[in-house]
Amino acid sequence: MNASIGKDLDFAARLLEQGALVAVPTETVYGLAGNGLSEEALLRIFKAKARPHFNPLIVHVASVALIASVADFVSPNAKLLASIFMPGPLTLLLPKSPSVPDLATAGSSLVAVRVPSHPMMQQLLTRLSFPLAAPSANPFGYISPTSAAHVAAQLGDQLDYILDGGECVVGLESTIVGFNAHDEVLIYRQGAVTAEDIERVTEKKPTLVIASGKPDAPGMLASHYAPKAKVLLGNIAELLKEHAGNNIAVLSFQKTQQTANHQEVLSPTGDLQEAARNLFAALRRLDALNPSMILTELVPDEGLGRAINDRLRRAAA
Repeated sequence: MNASIGKDLDFAARLLEQGALVAVPTETVYGLAGNGLSEEALLRIFKAKARPHFNPLIVHVASVALIASVADFVSPNAKLLASIFMPGPLTLLLPKSPSVPDLATAGSSLVAVRVPSHPMMQQLLTRLSFPLAAPSANPFGYISPTSAAHVAAQLGDQLDYILDGGECVVGLESTIVGFNAHDEVLIYRQGAVTAEDIERVTEKKPTLVIASGKPDAPGMLASHYAPKAKVLLGNIAELLKEHAGNNIAVLSFQKTQQTANHQEVLSPTGDLQEAARNLFAALRRLDALNPSMILTELVPDEGLGRAINDRLRRAAA
């Protein structure tokens, strides 16, 4: 039986207090939320997503002040970034408080924490006495959801309620940053808060962390955010010639391909924010056509474009 979709914040809060799972809107993507301090709720999240337990979760709190409730130490640069980019699409990787179960952090001593800016998620968090663990509300490894309908289509029978907050305005998961012993910024996952944004605030260029083996933060696995169809990344015109006659779909950044039967254009005007907002929904629409493959291309590798390219590379991995 599929979960109902609605806007009842009090009902959602009651369900979460009872240990249930609720899909929640954020500015980035929809999350699959449960009590972040309850091992039972956390186990339900992993089971519903078929997510491996070695992949950590993000804990969501209502305000910057409440970060201290789940983290034992917040460094000067962490405080600085929080003051500028929170609430918003930034996640901090910090030494965890004993109150946070090891299950949430996949046994790591660091907890990923963020303060979402979506007004409905903000209101929900203020109704609760605990933080919410909320990975993206999709089966593990599949395309992240950016609407309540996306959640219902793929995880509706695993949930107790879907809180409908409309379309996500960012459309890509949050940027995840950590800090080394010298308080220098490390980017574990690229997102809407760009390396340039961080450098402008800290006055030092951050370092991009390349995953090897067990992920240190969510979203670091090589294959992720992927549709069922095979994704080929490269020069679309050349790929179309190479695979002529196949049941092909095309996902392009700005230009329409005249020879493509099924095509989605991320941003006809070349706007990277529009492209990010449309990426996952466009991939879903193409995947629903059951193509043999989806041909796509990188966007300009600057600012937000780096995060889009990161998702495209993982979808094609």
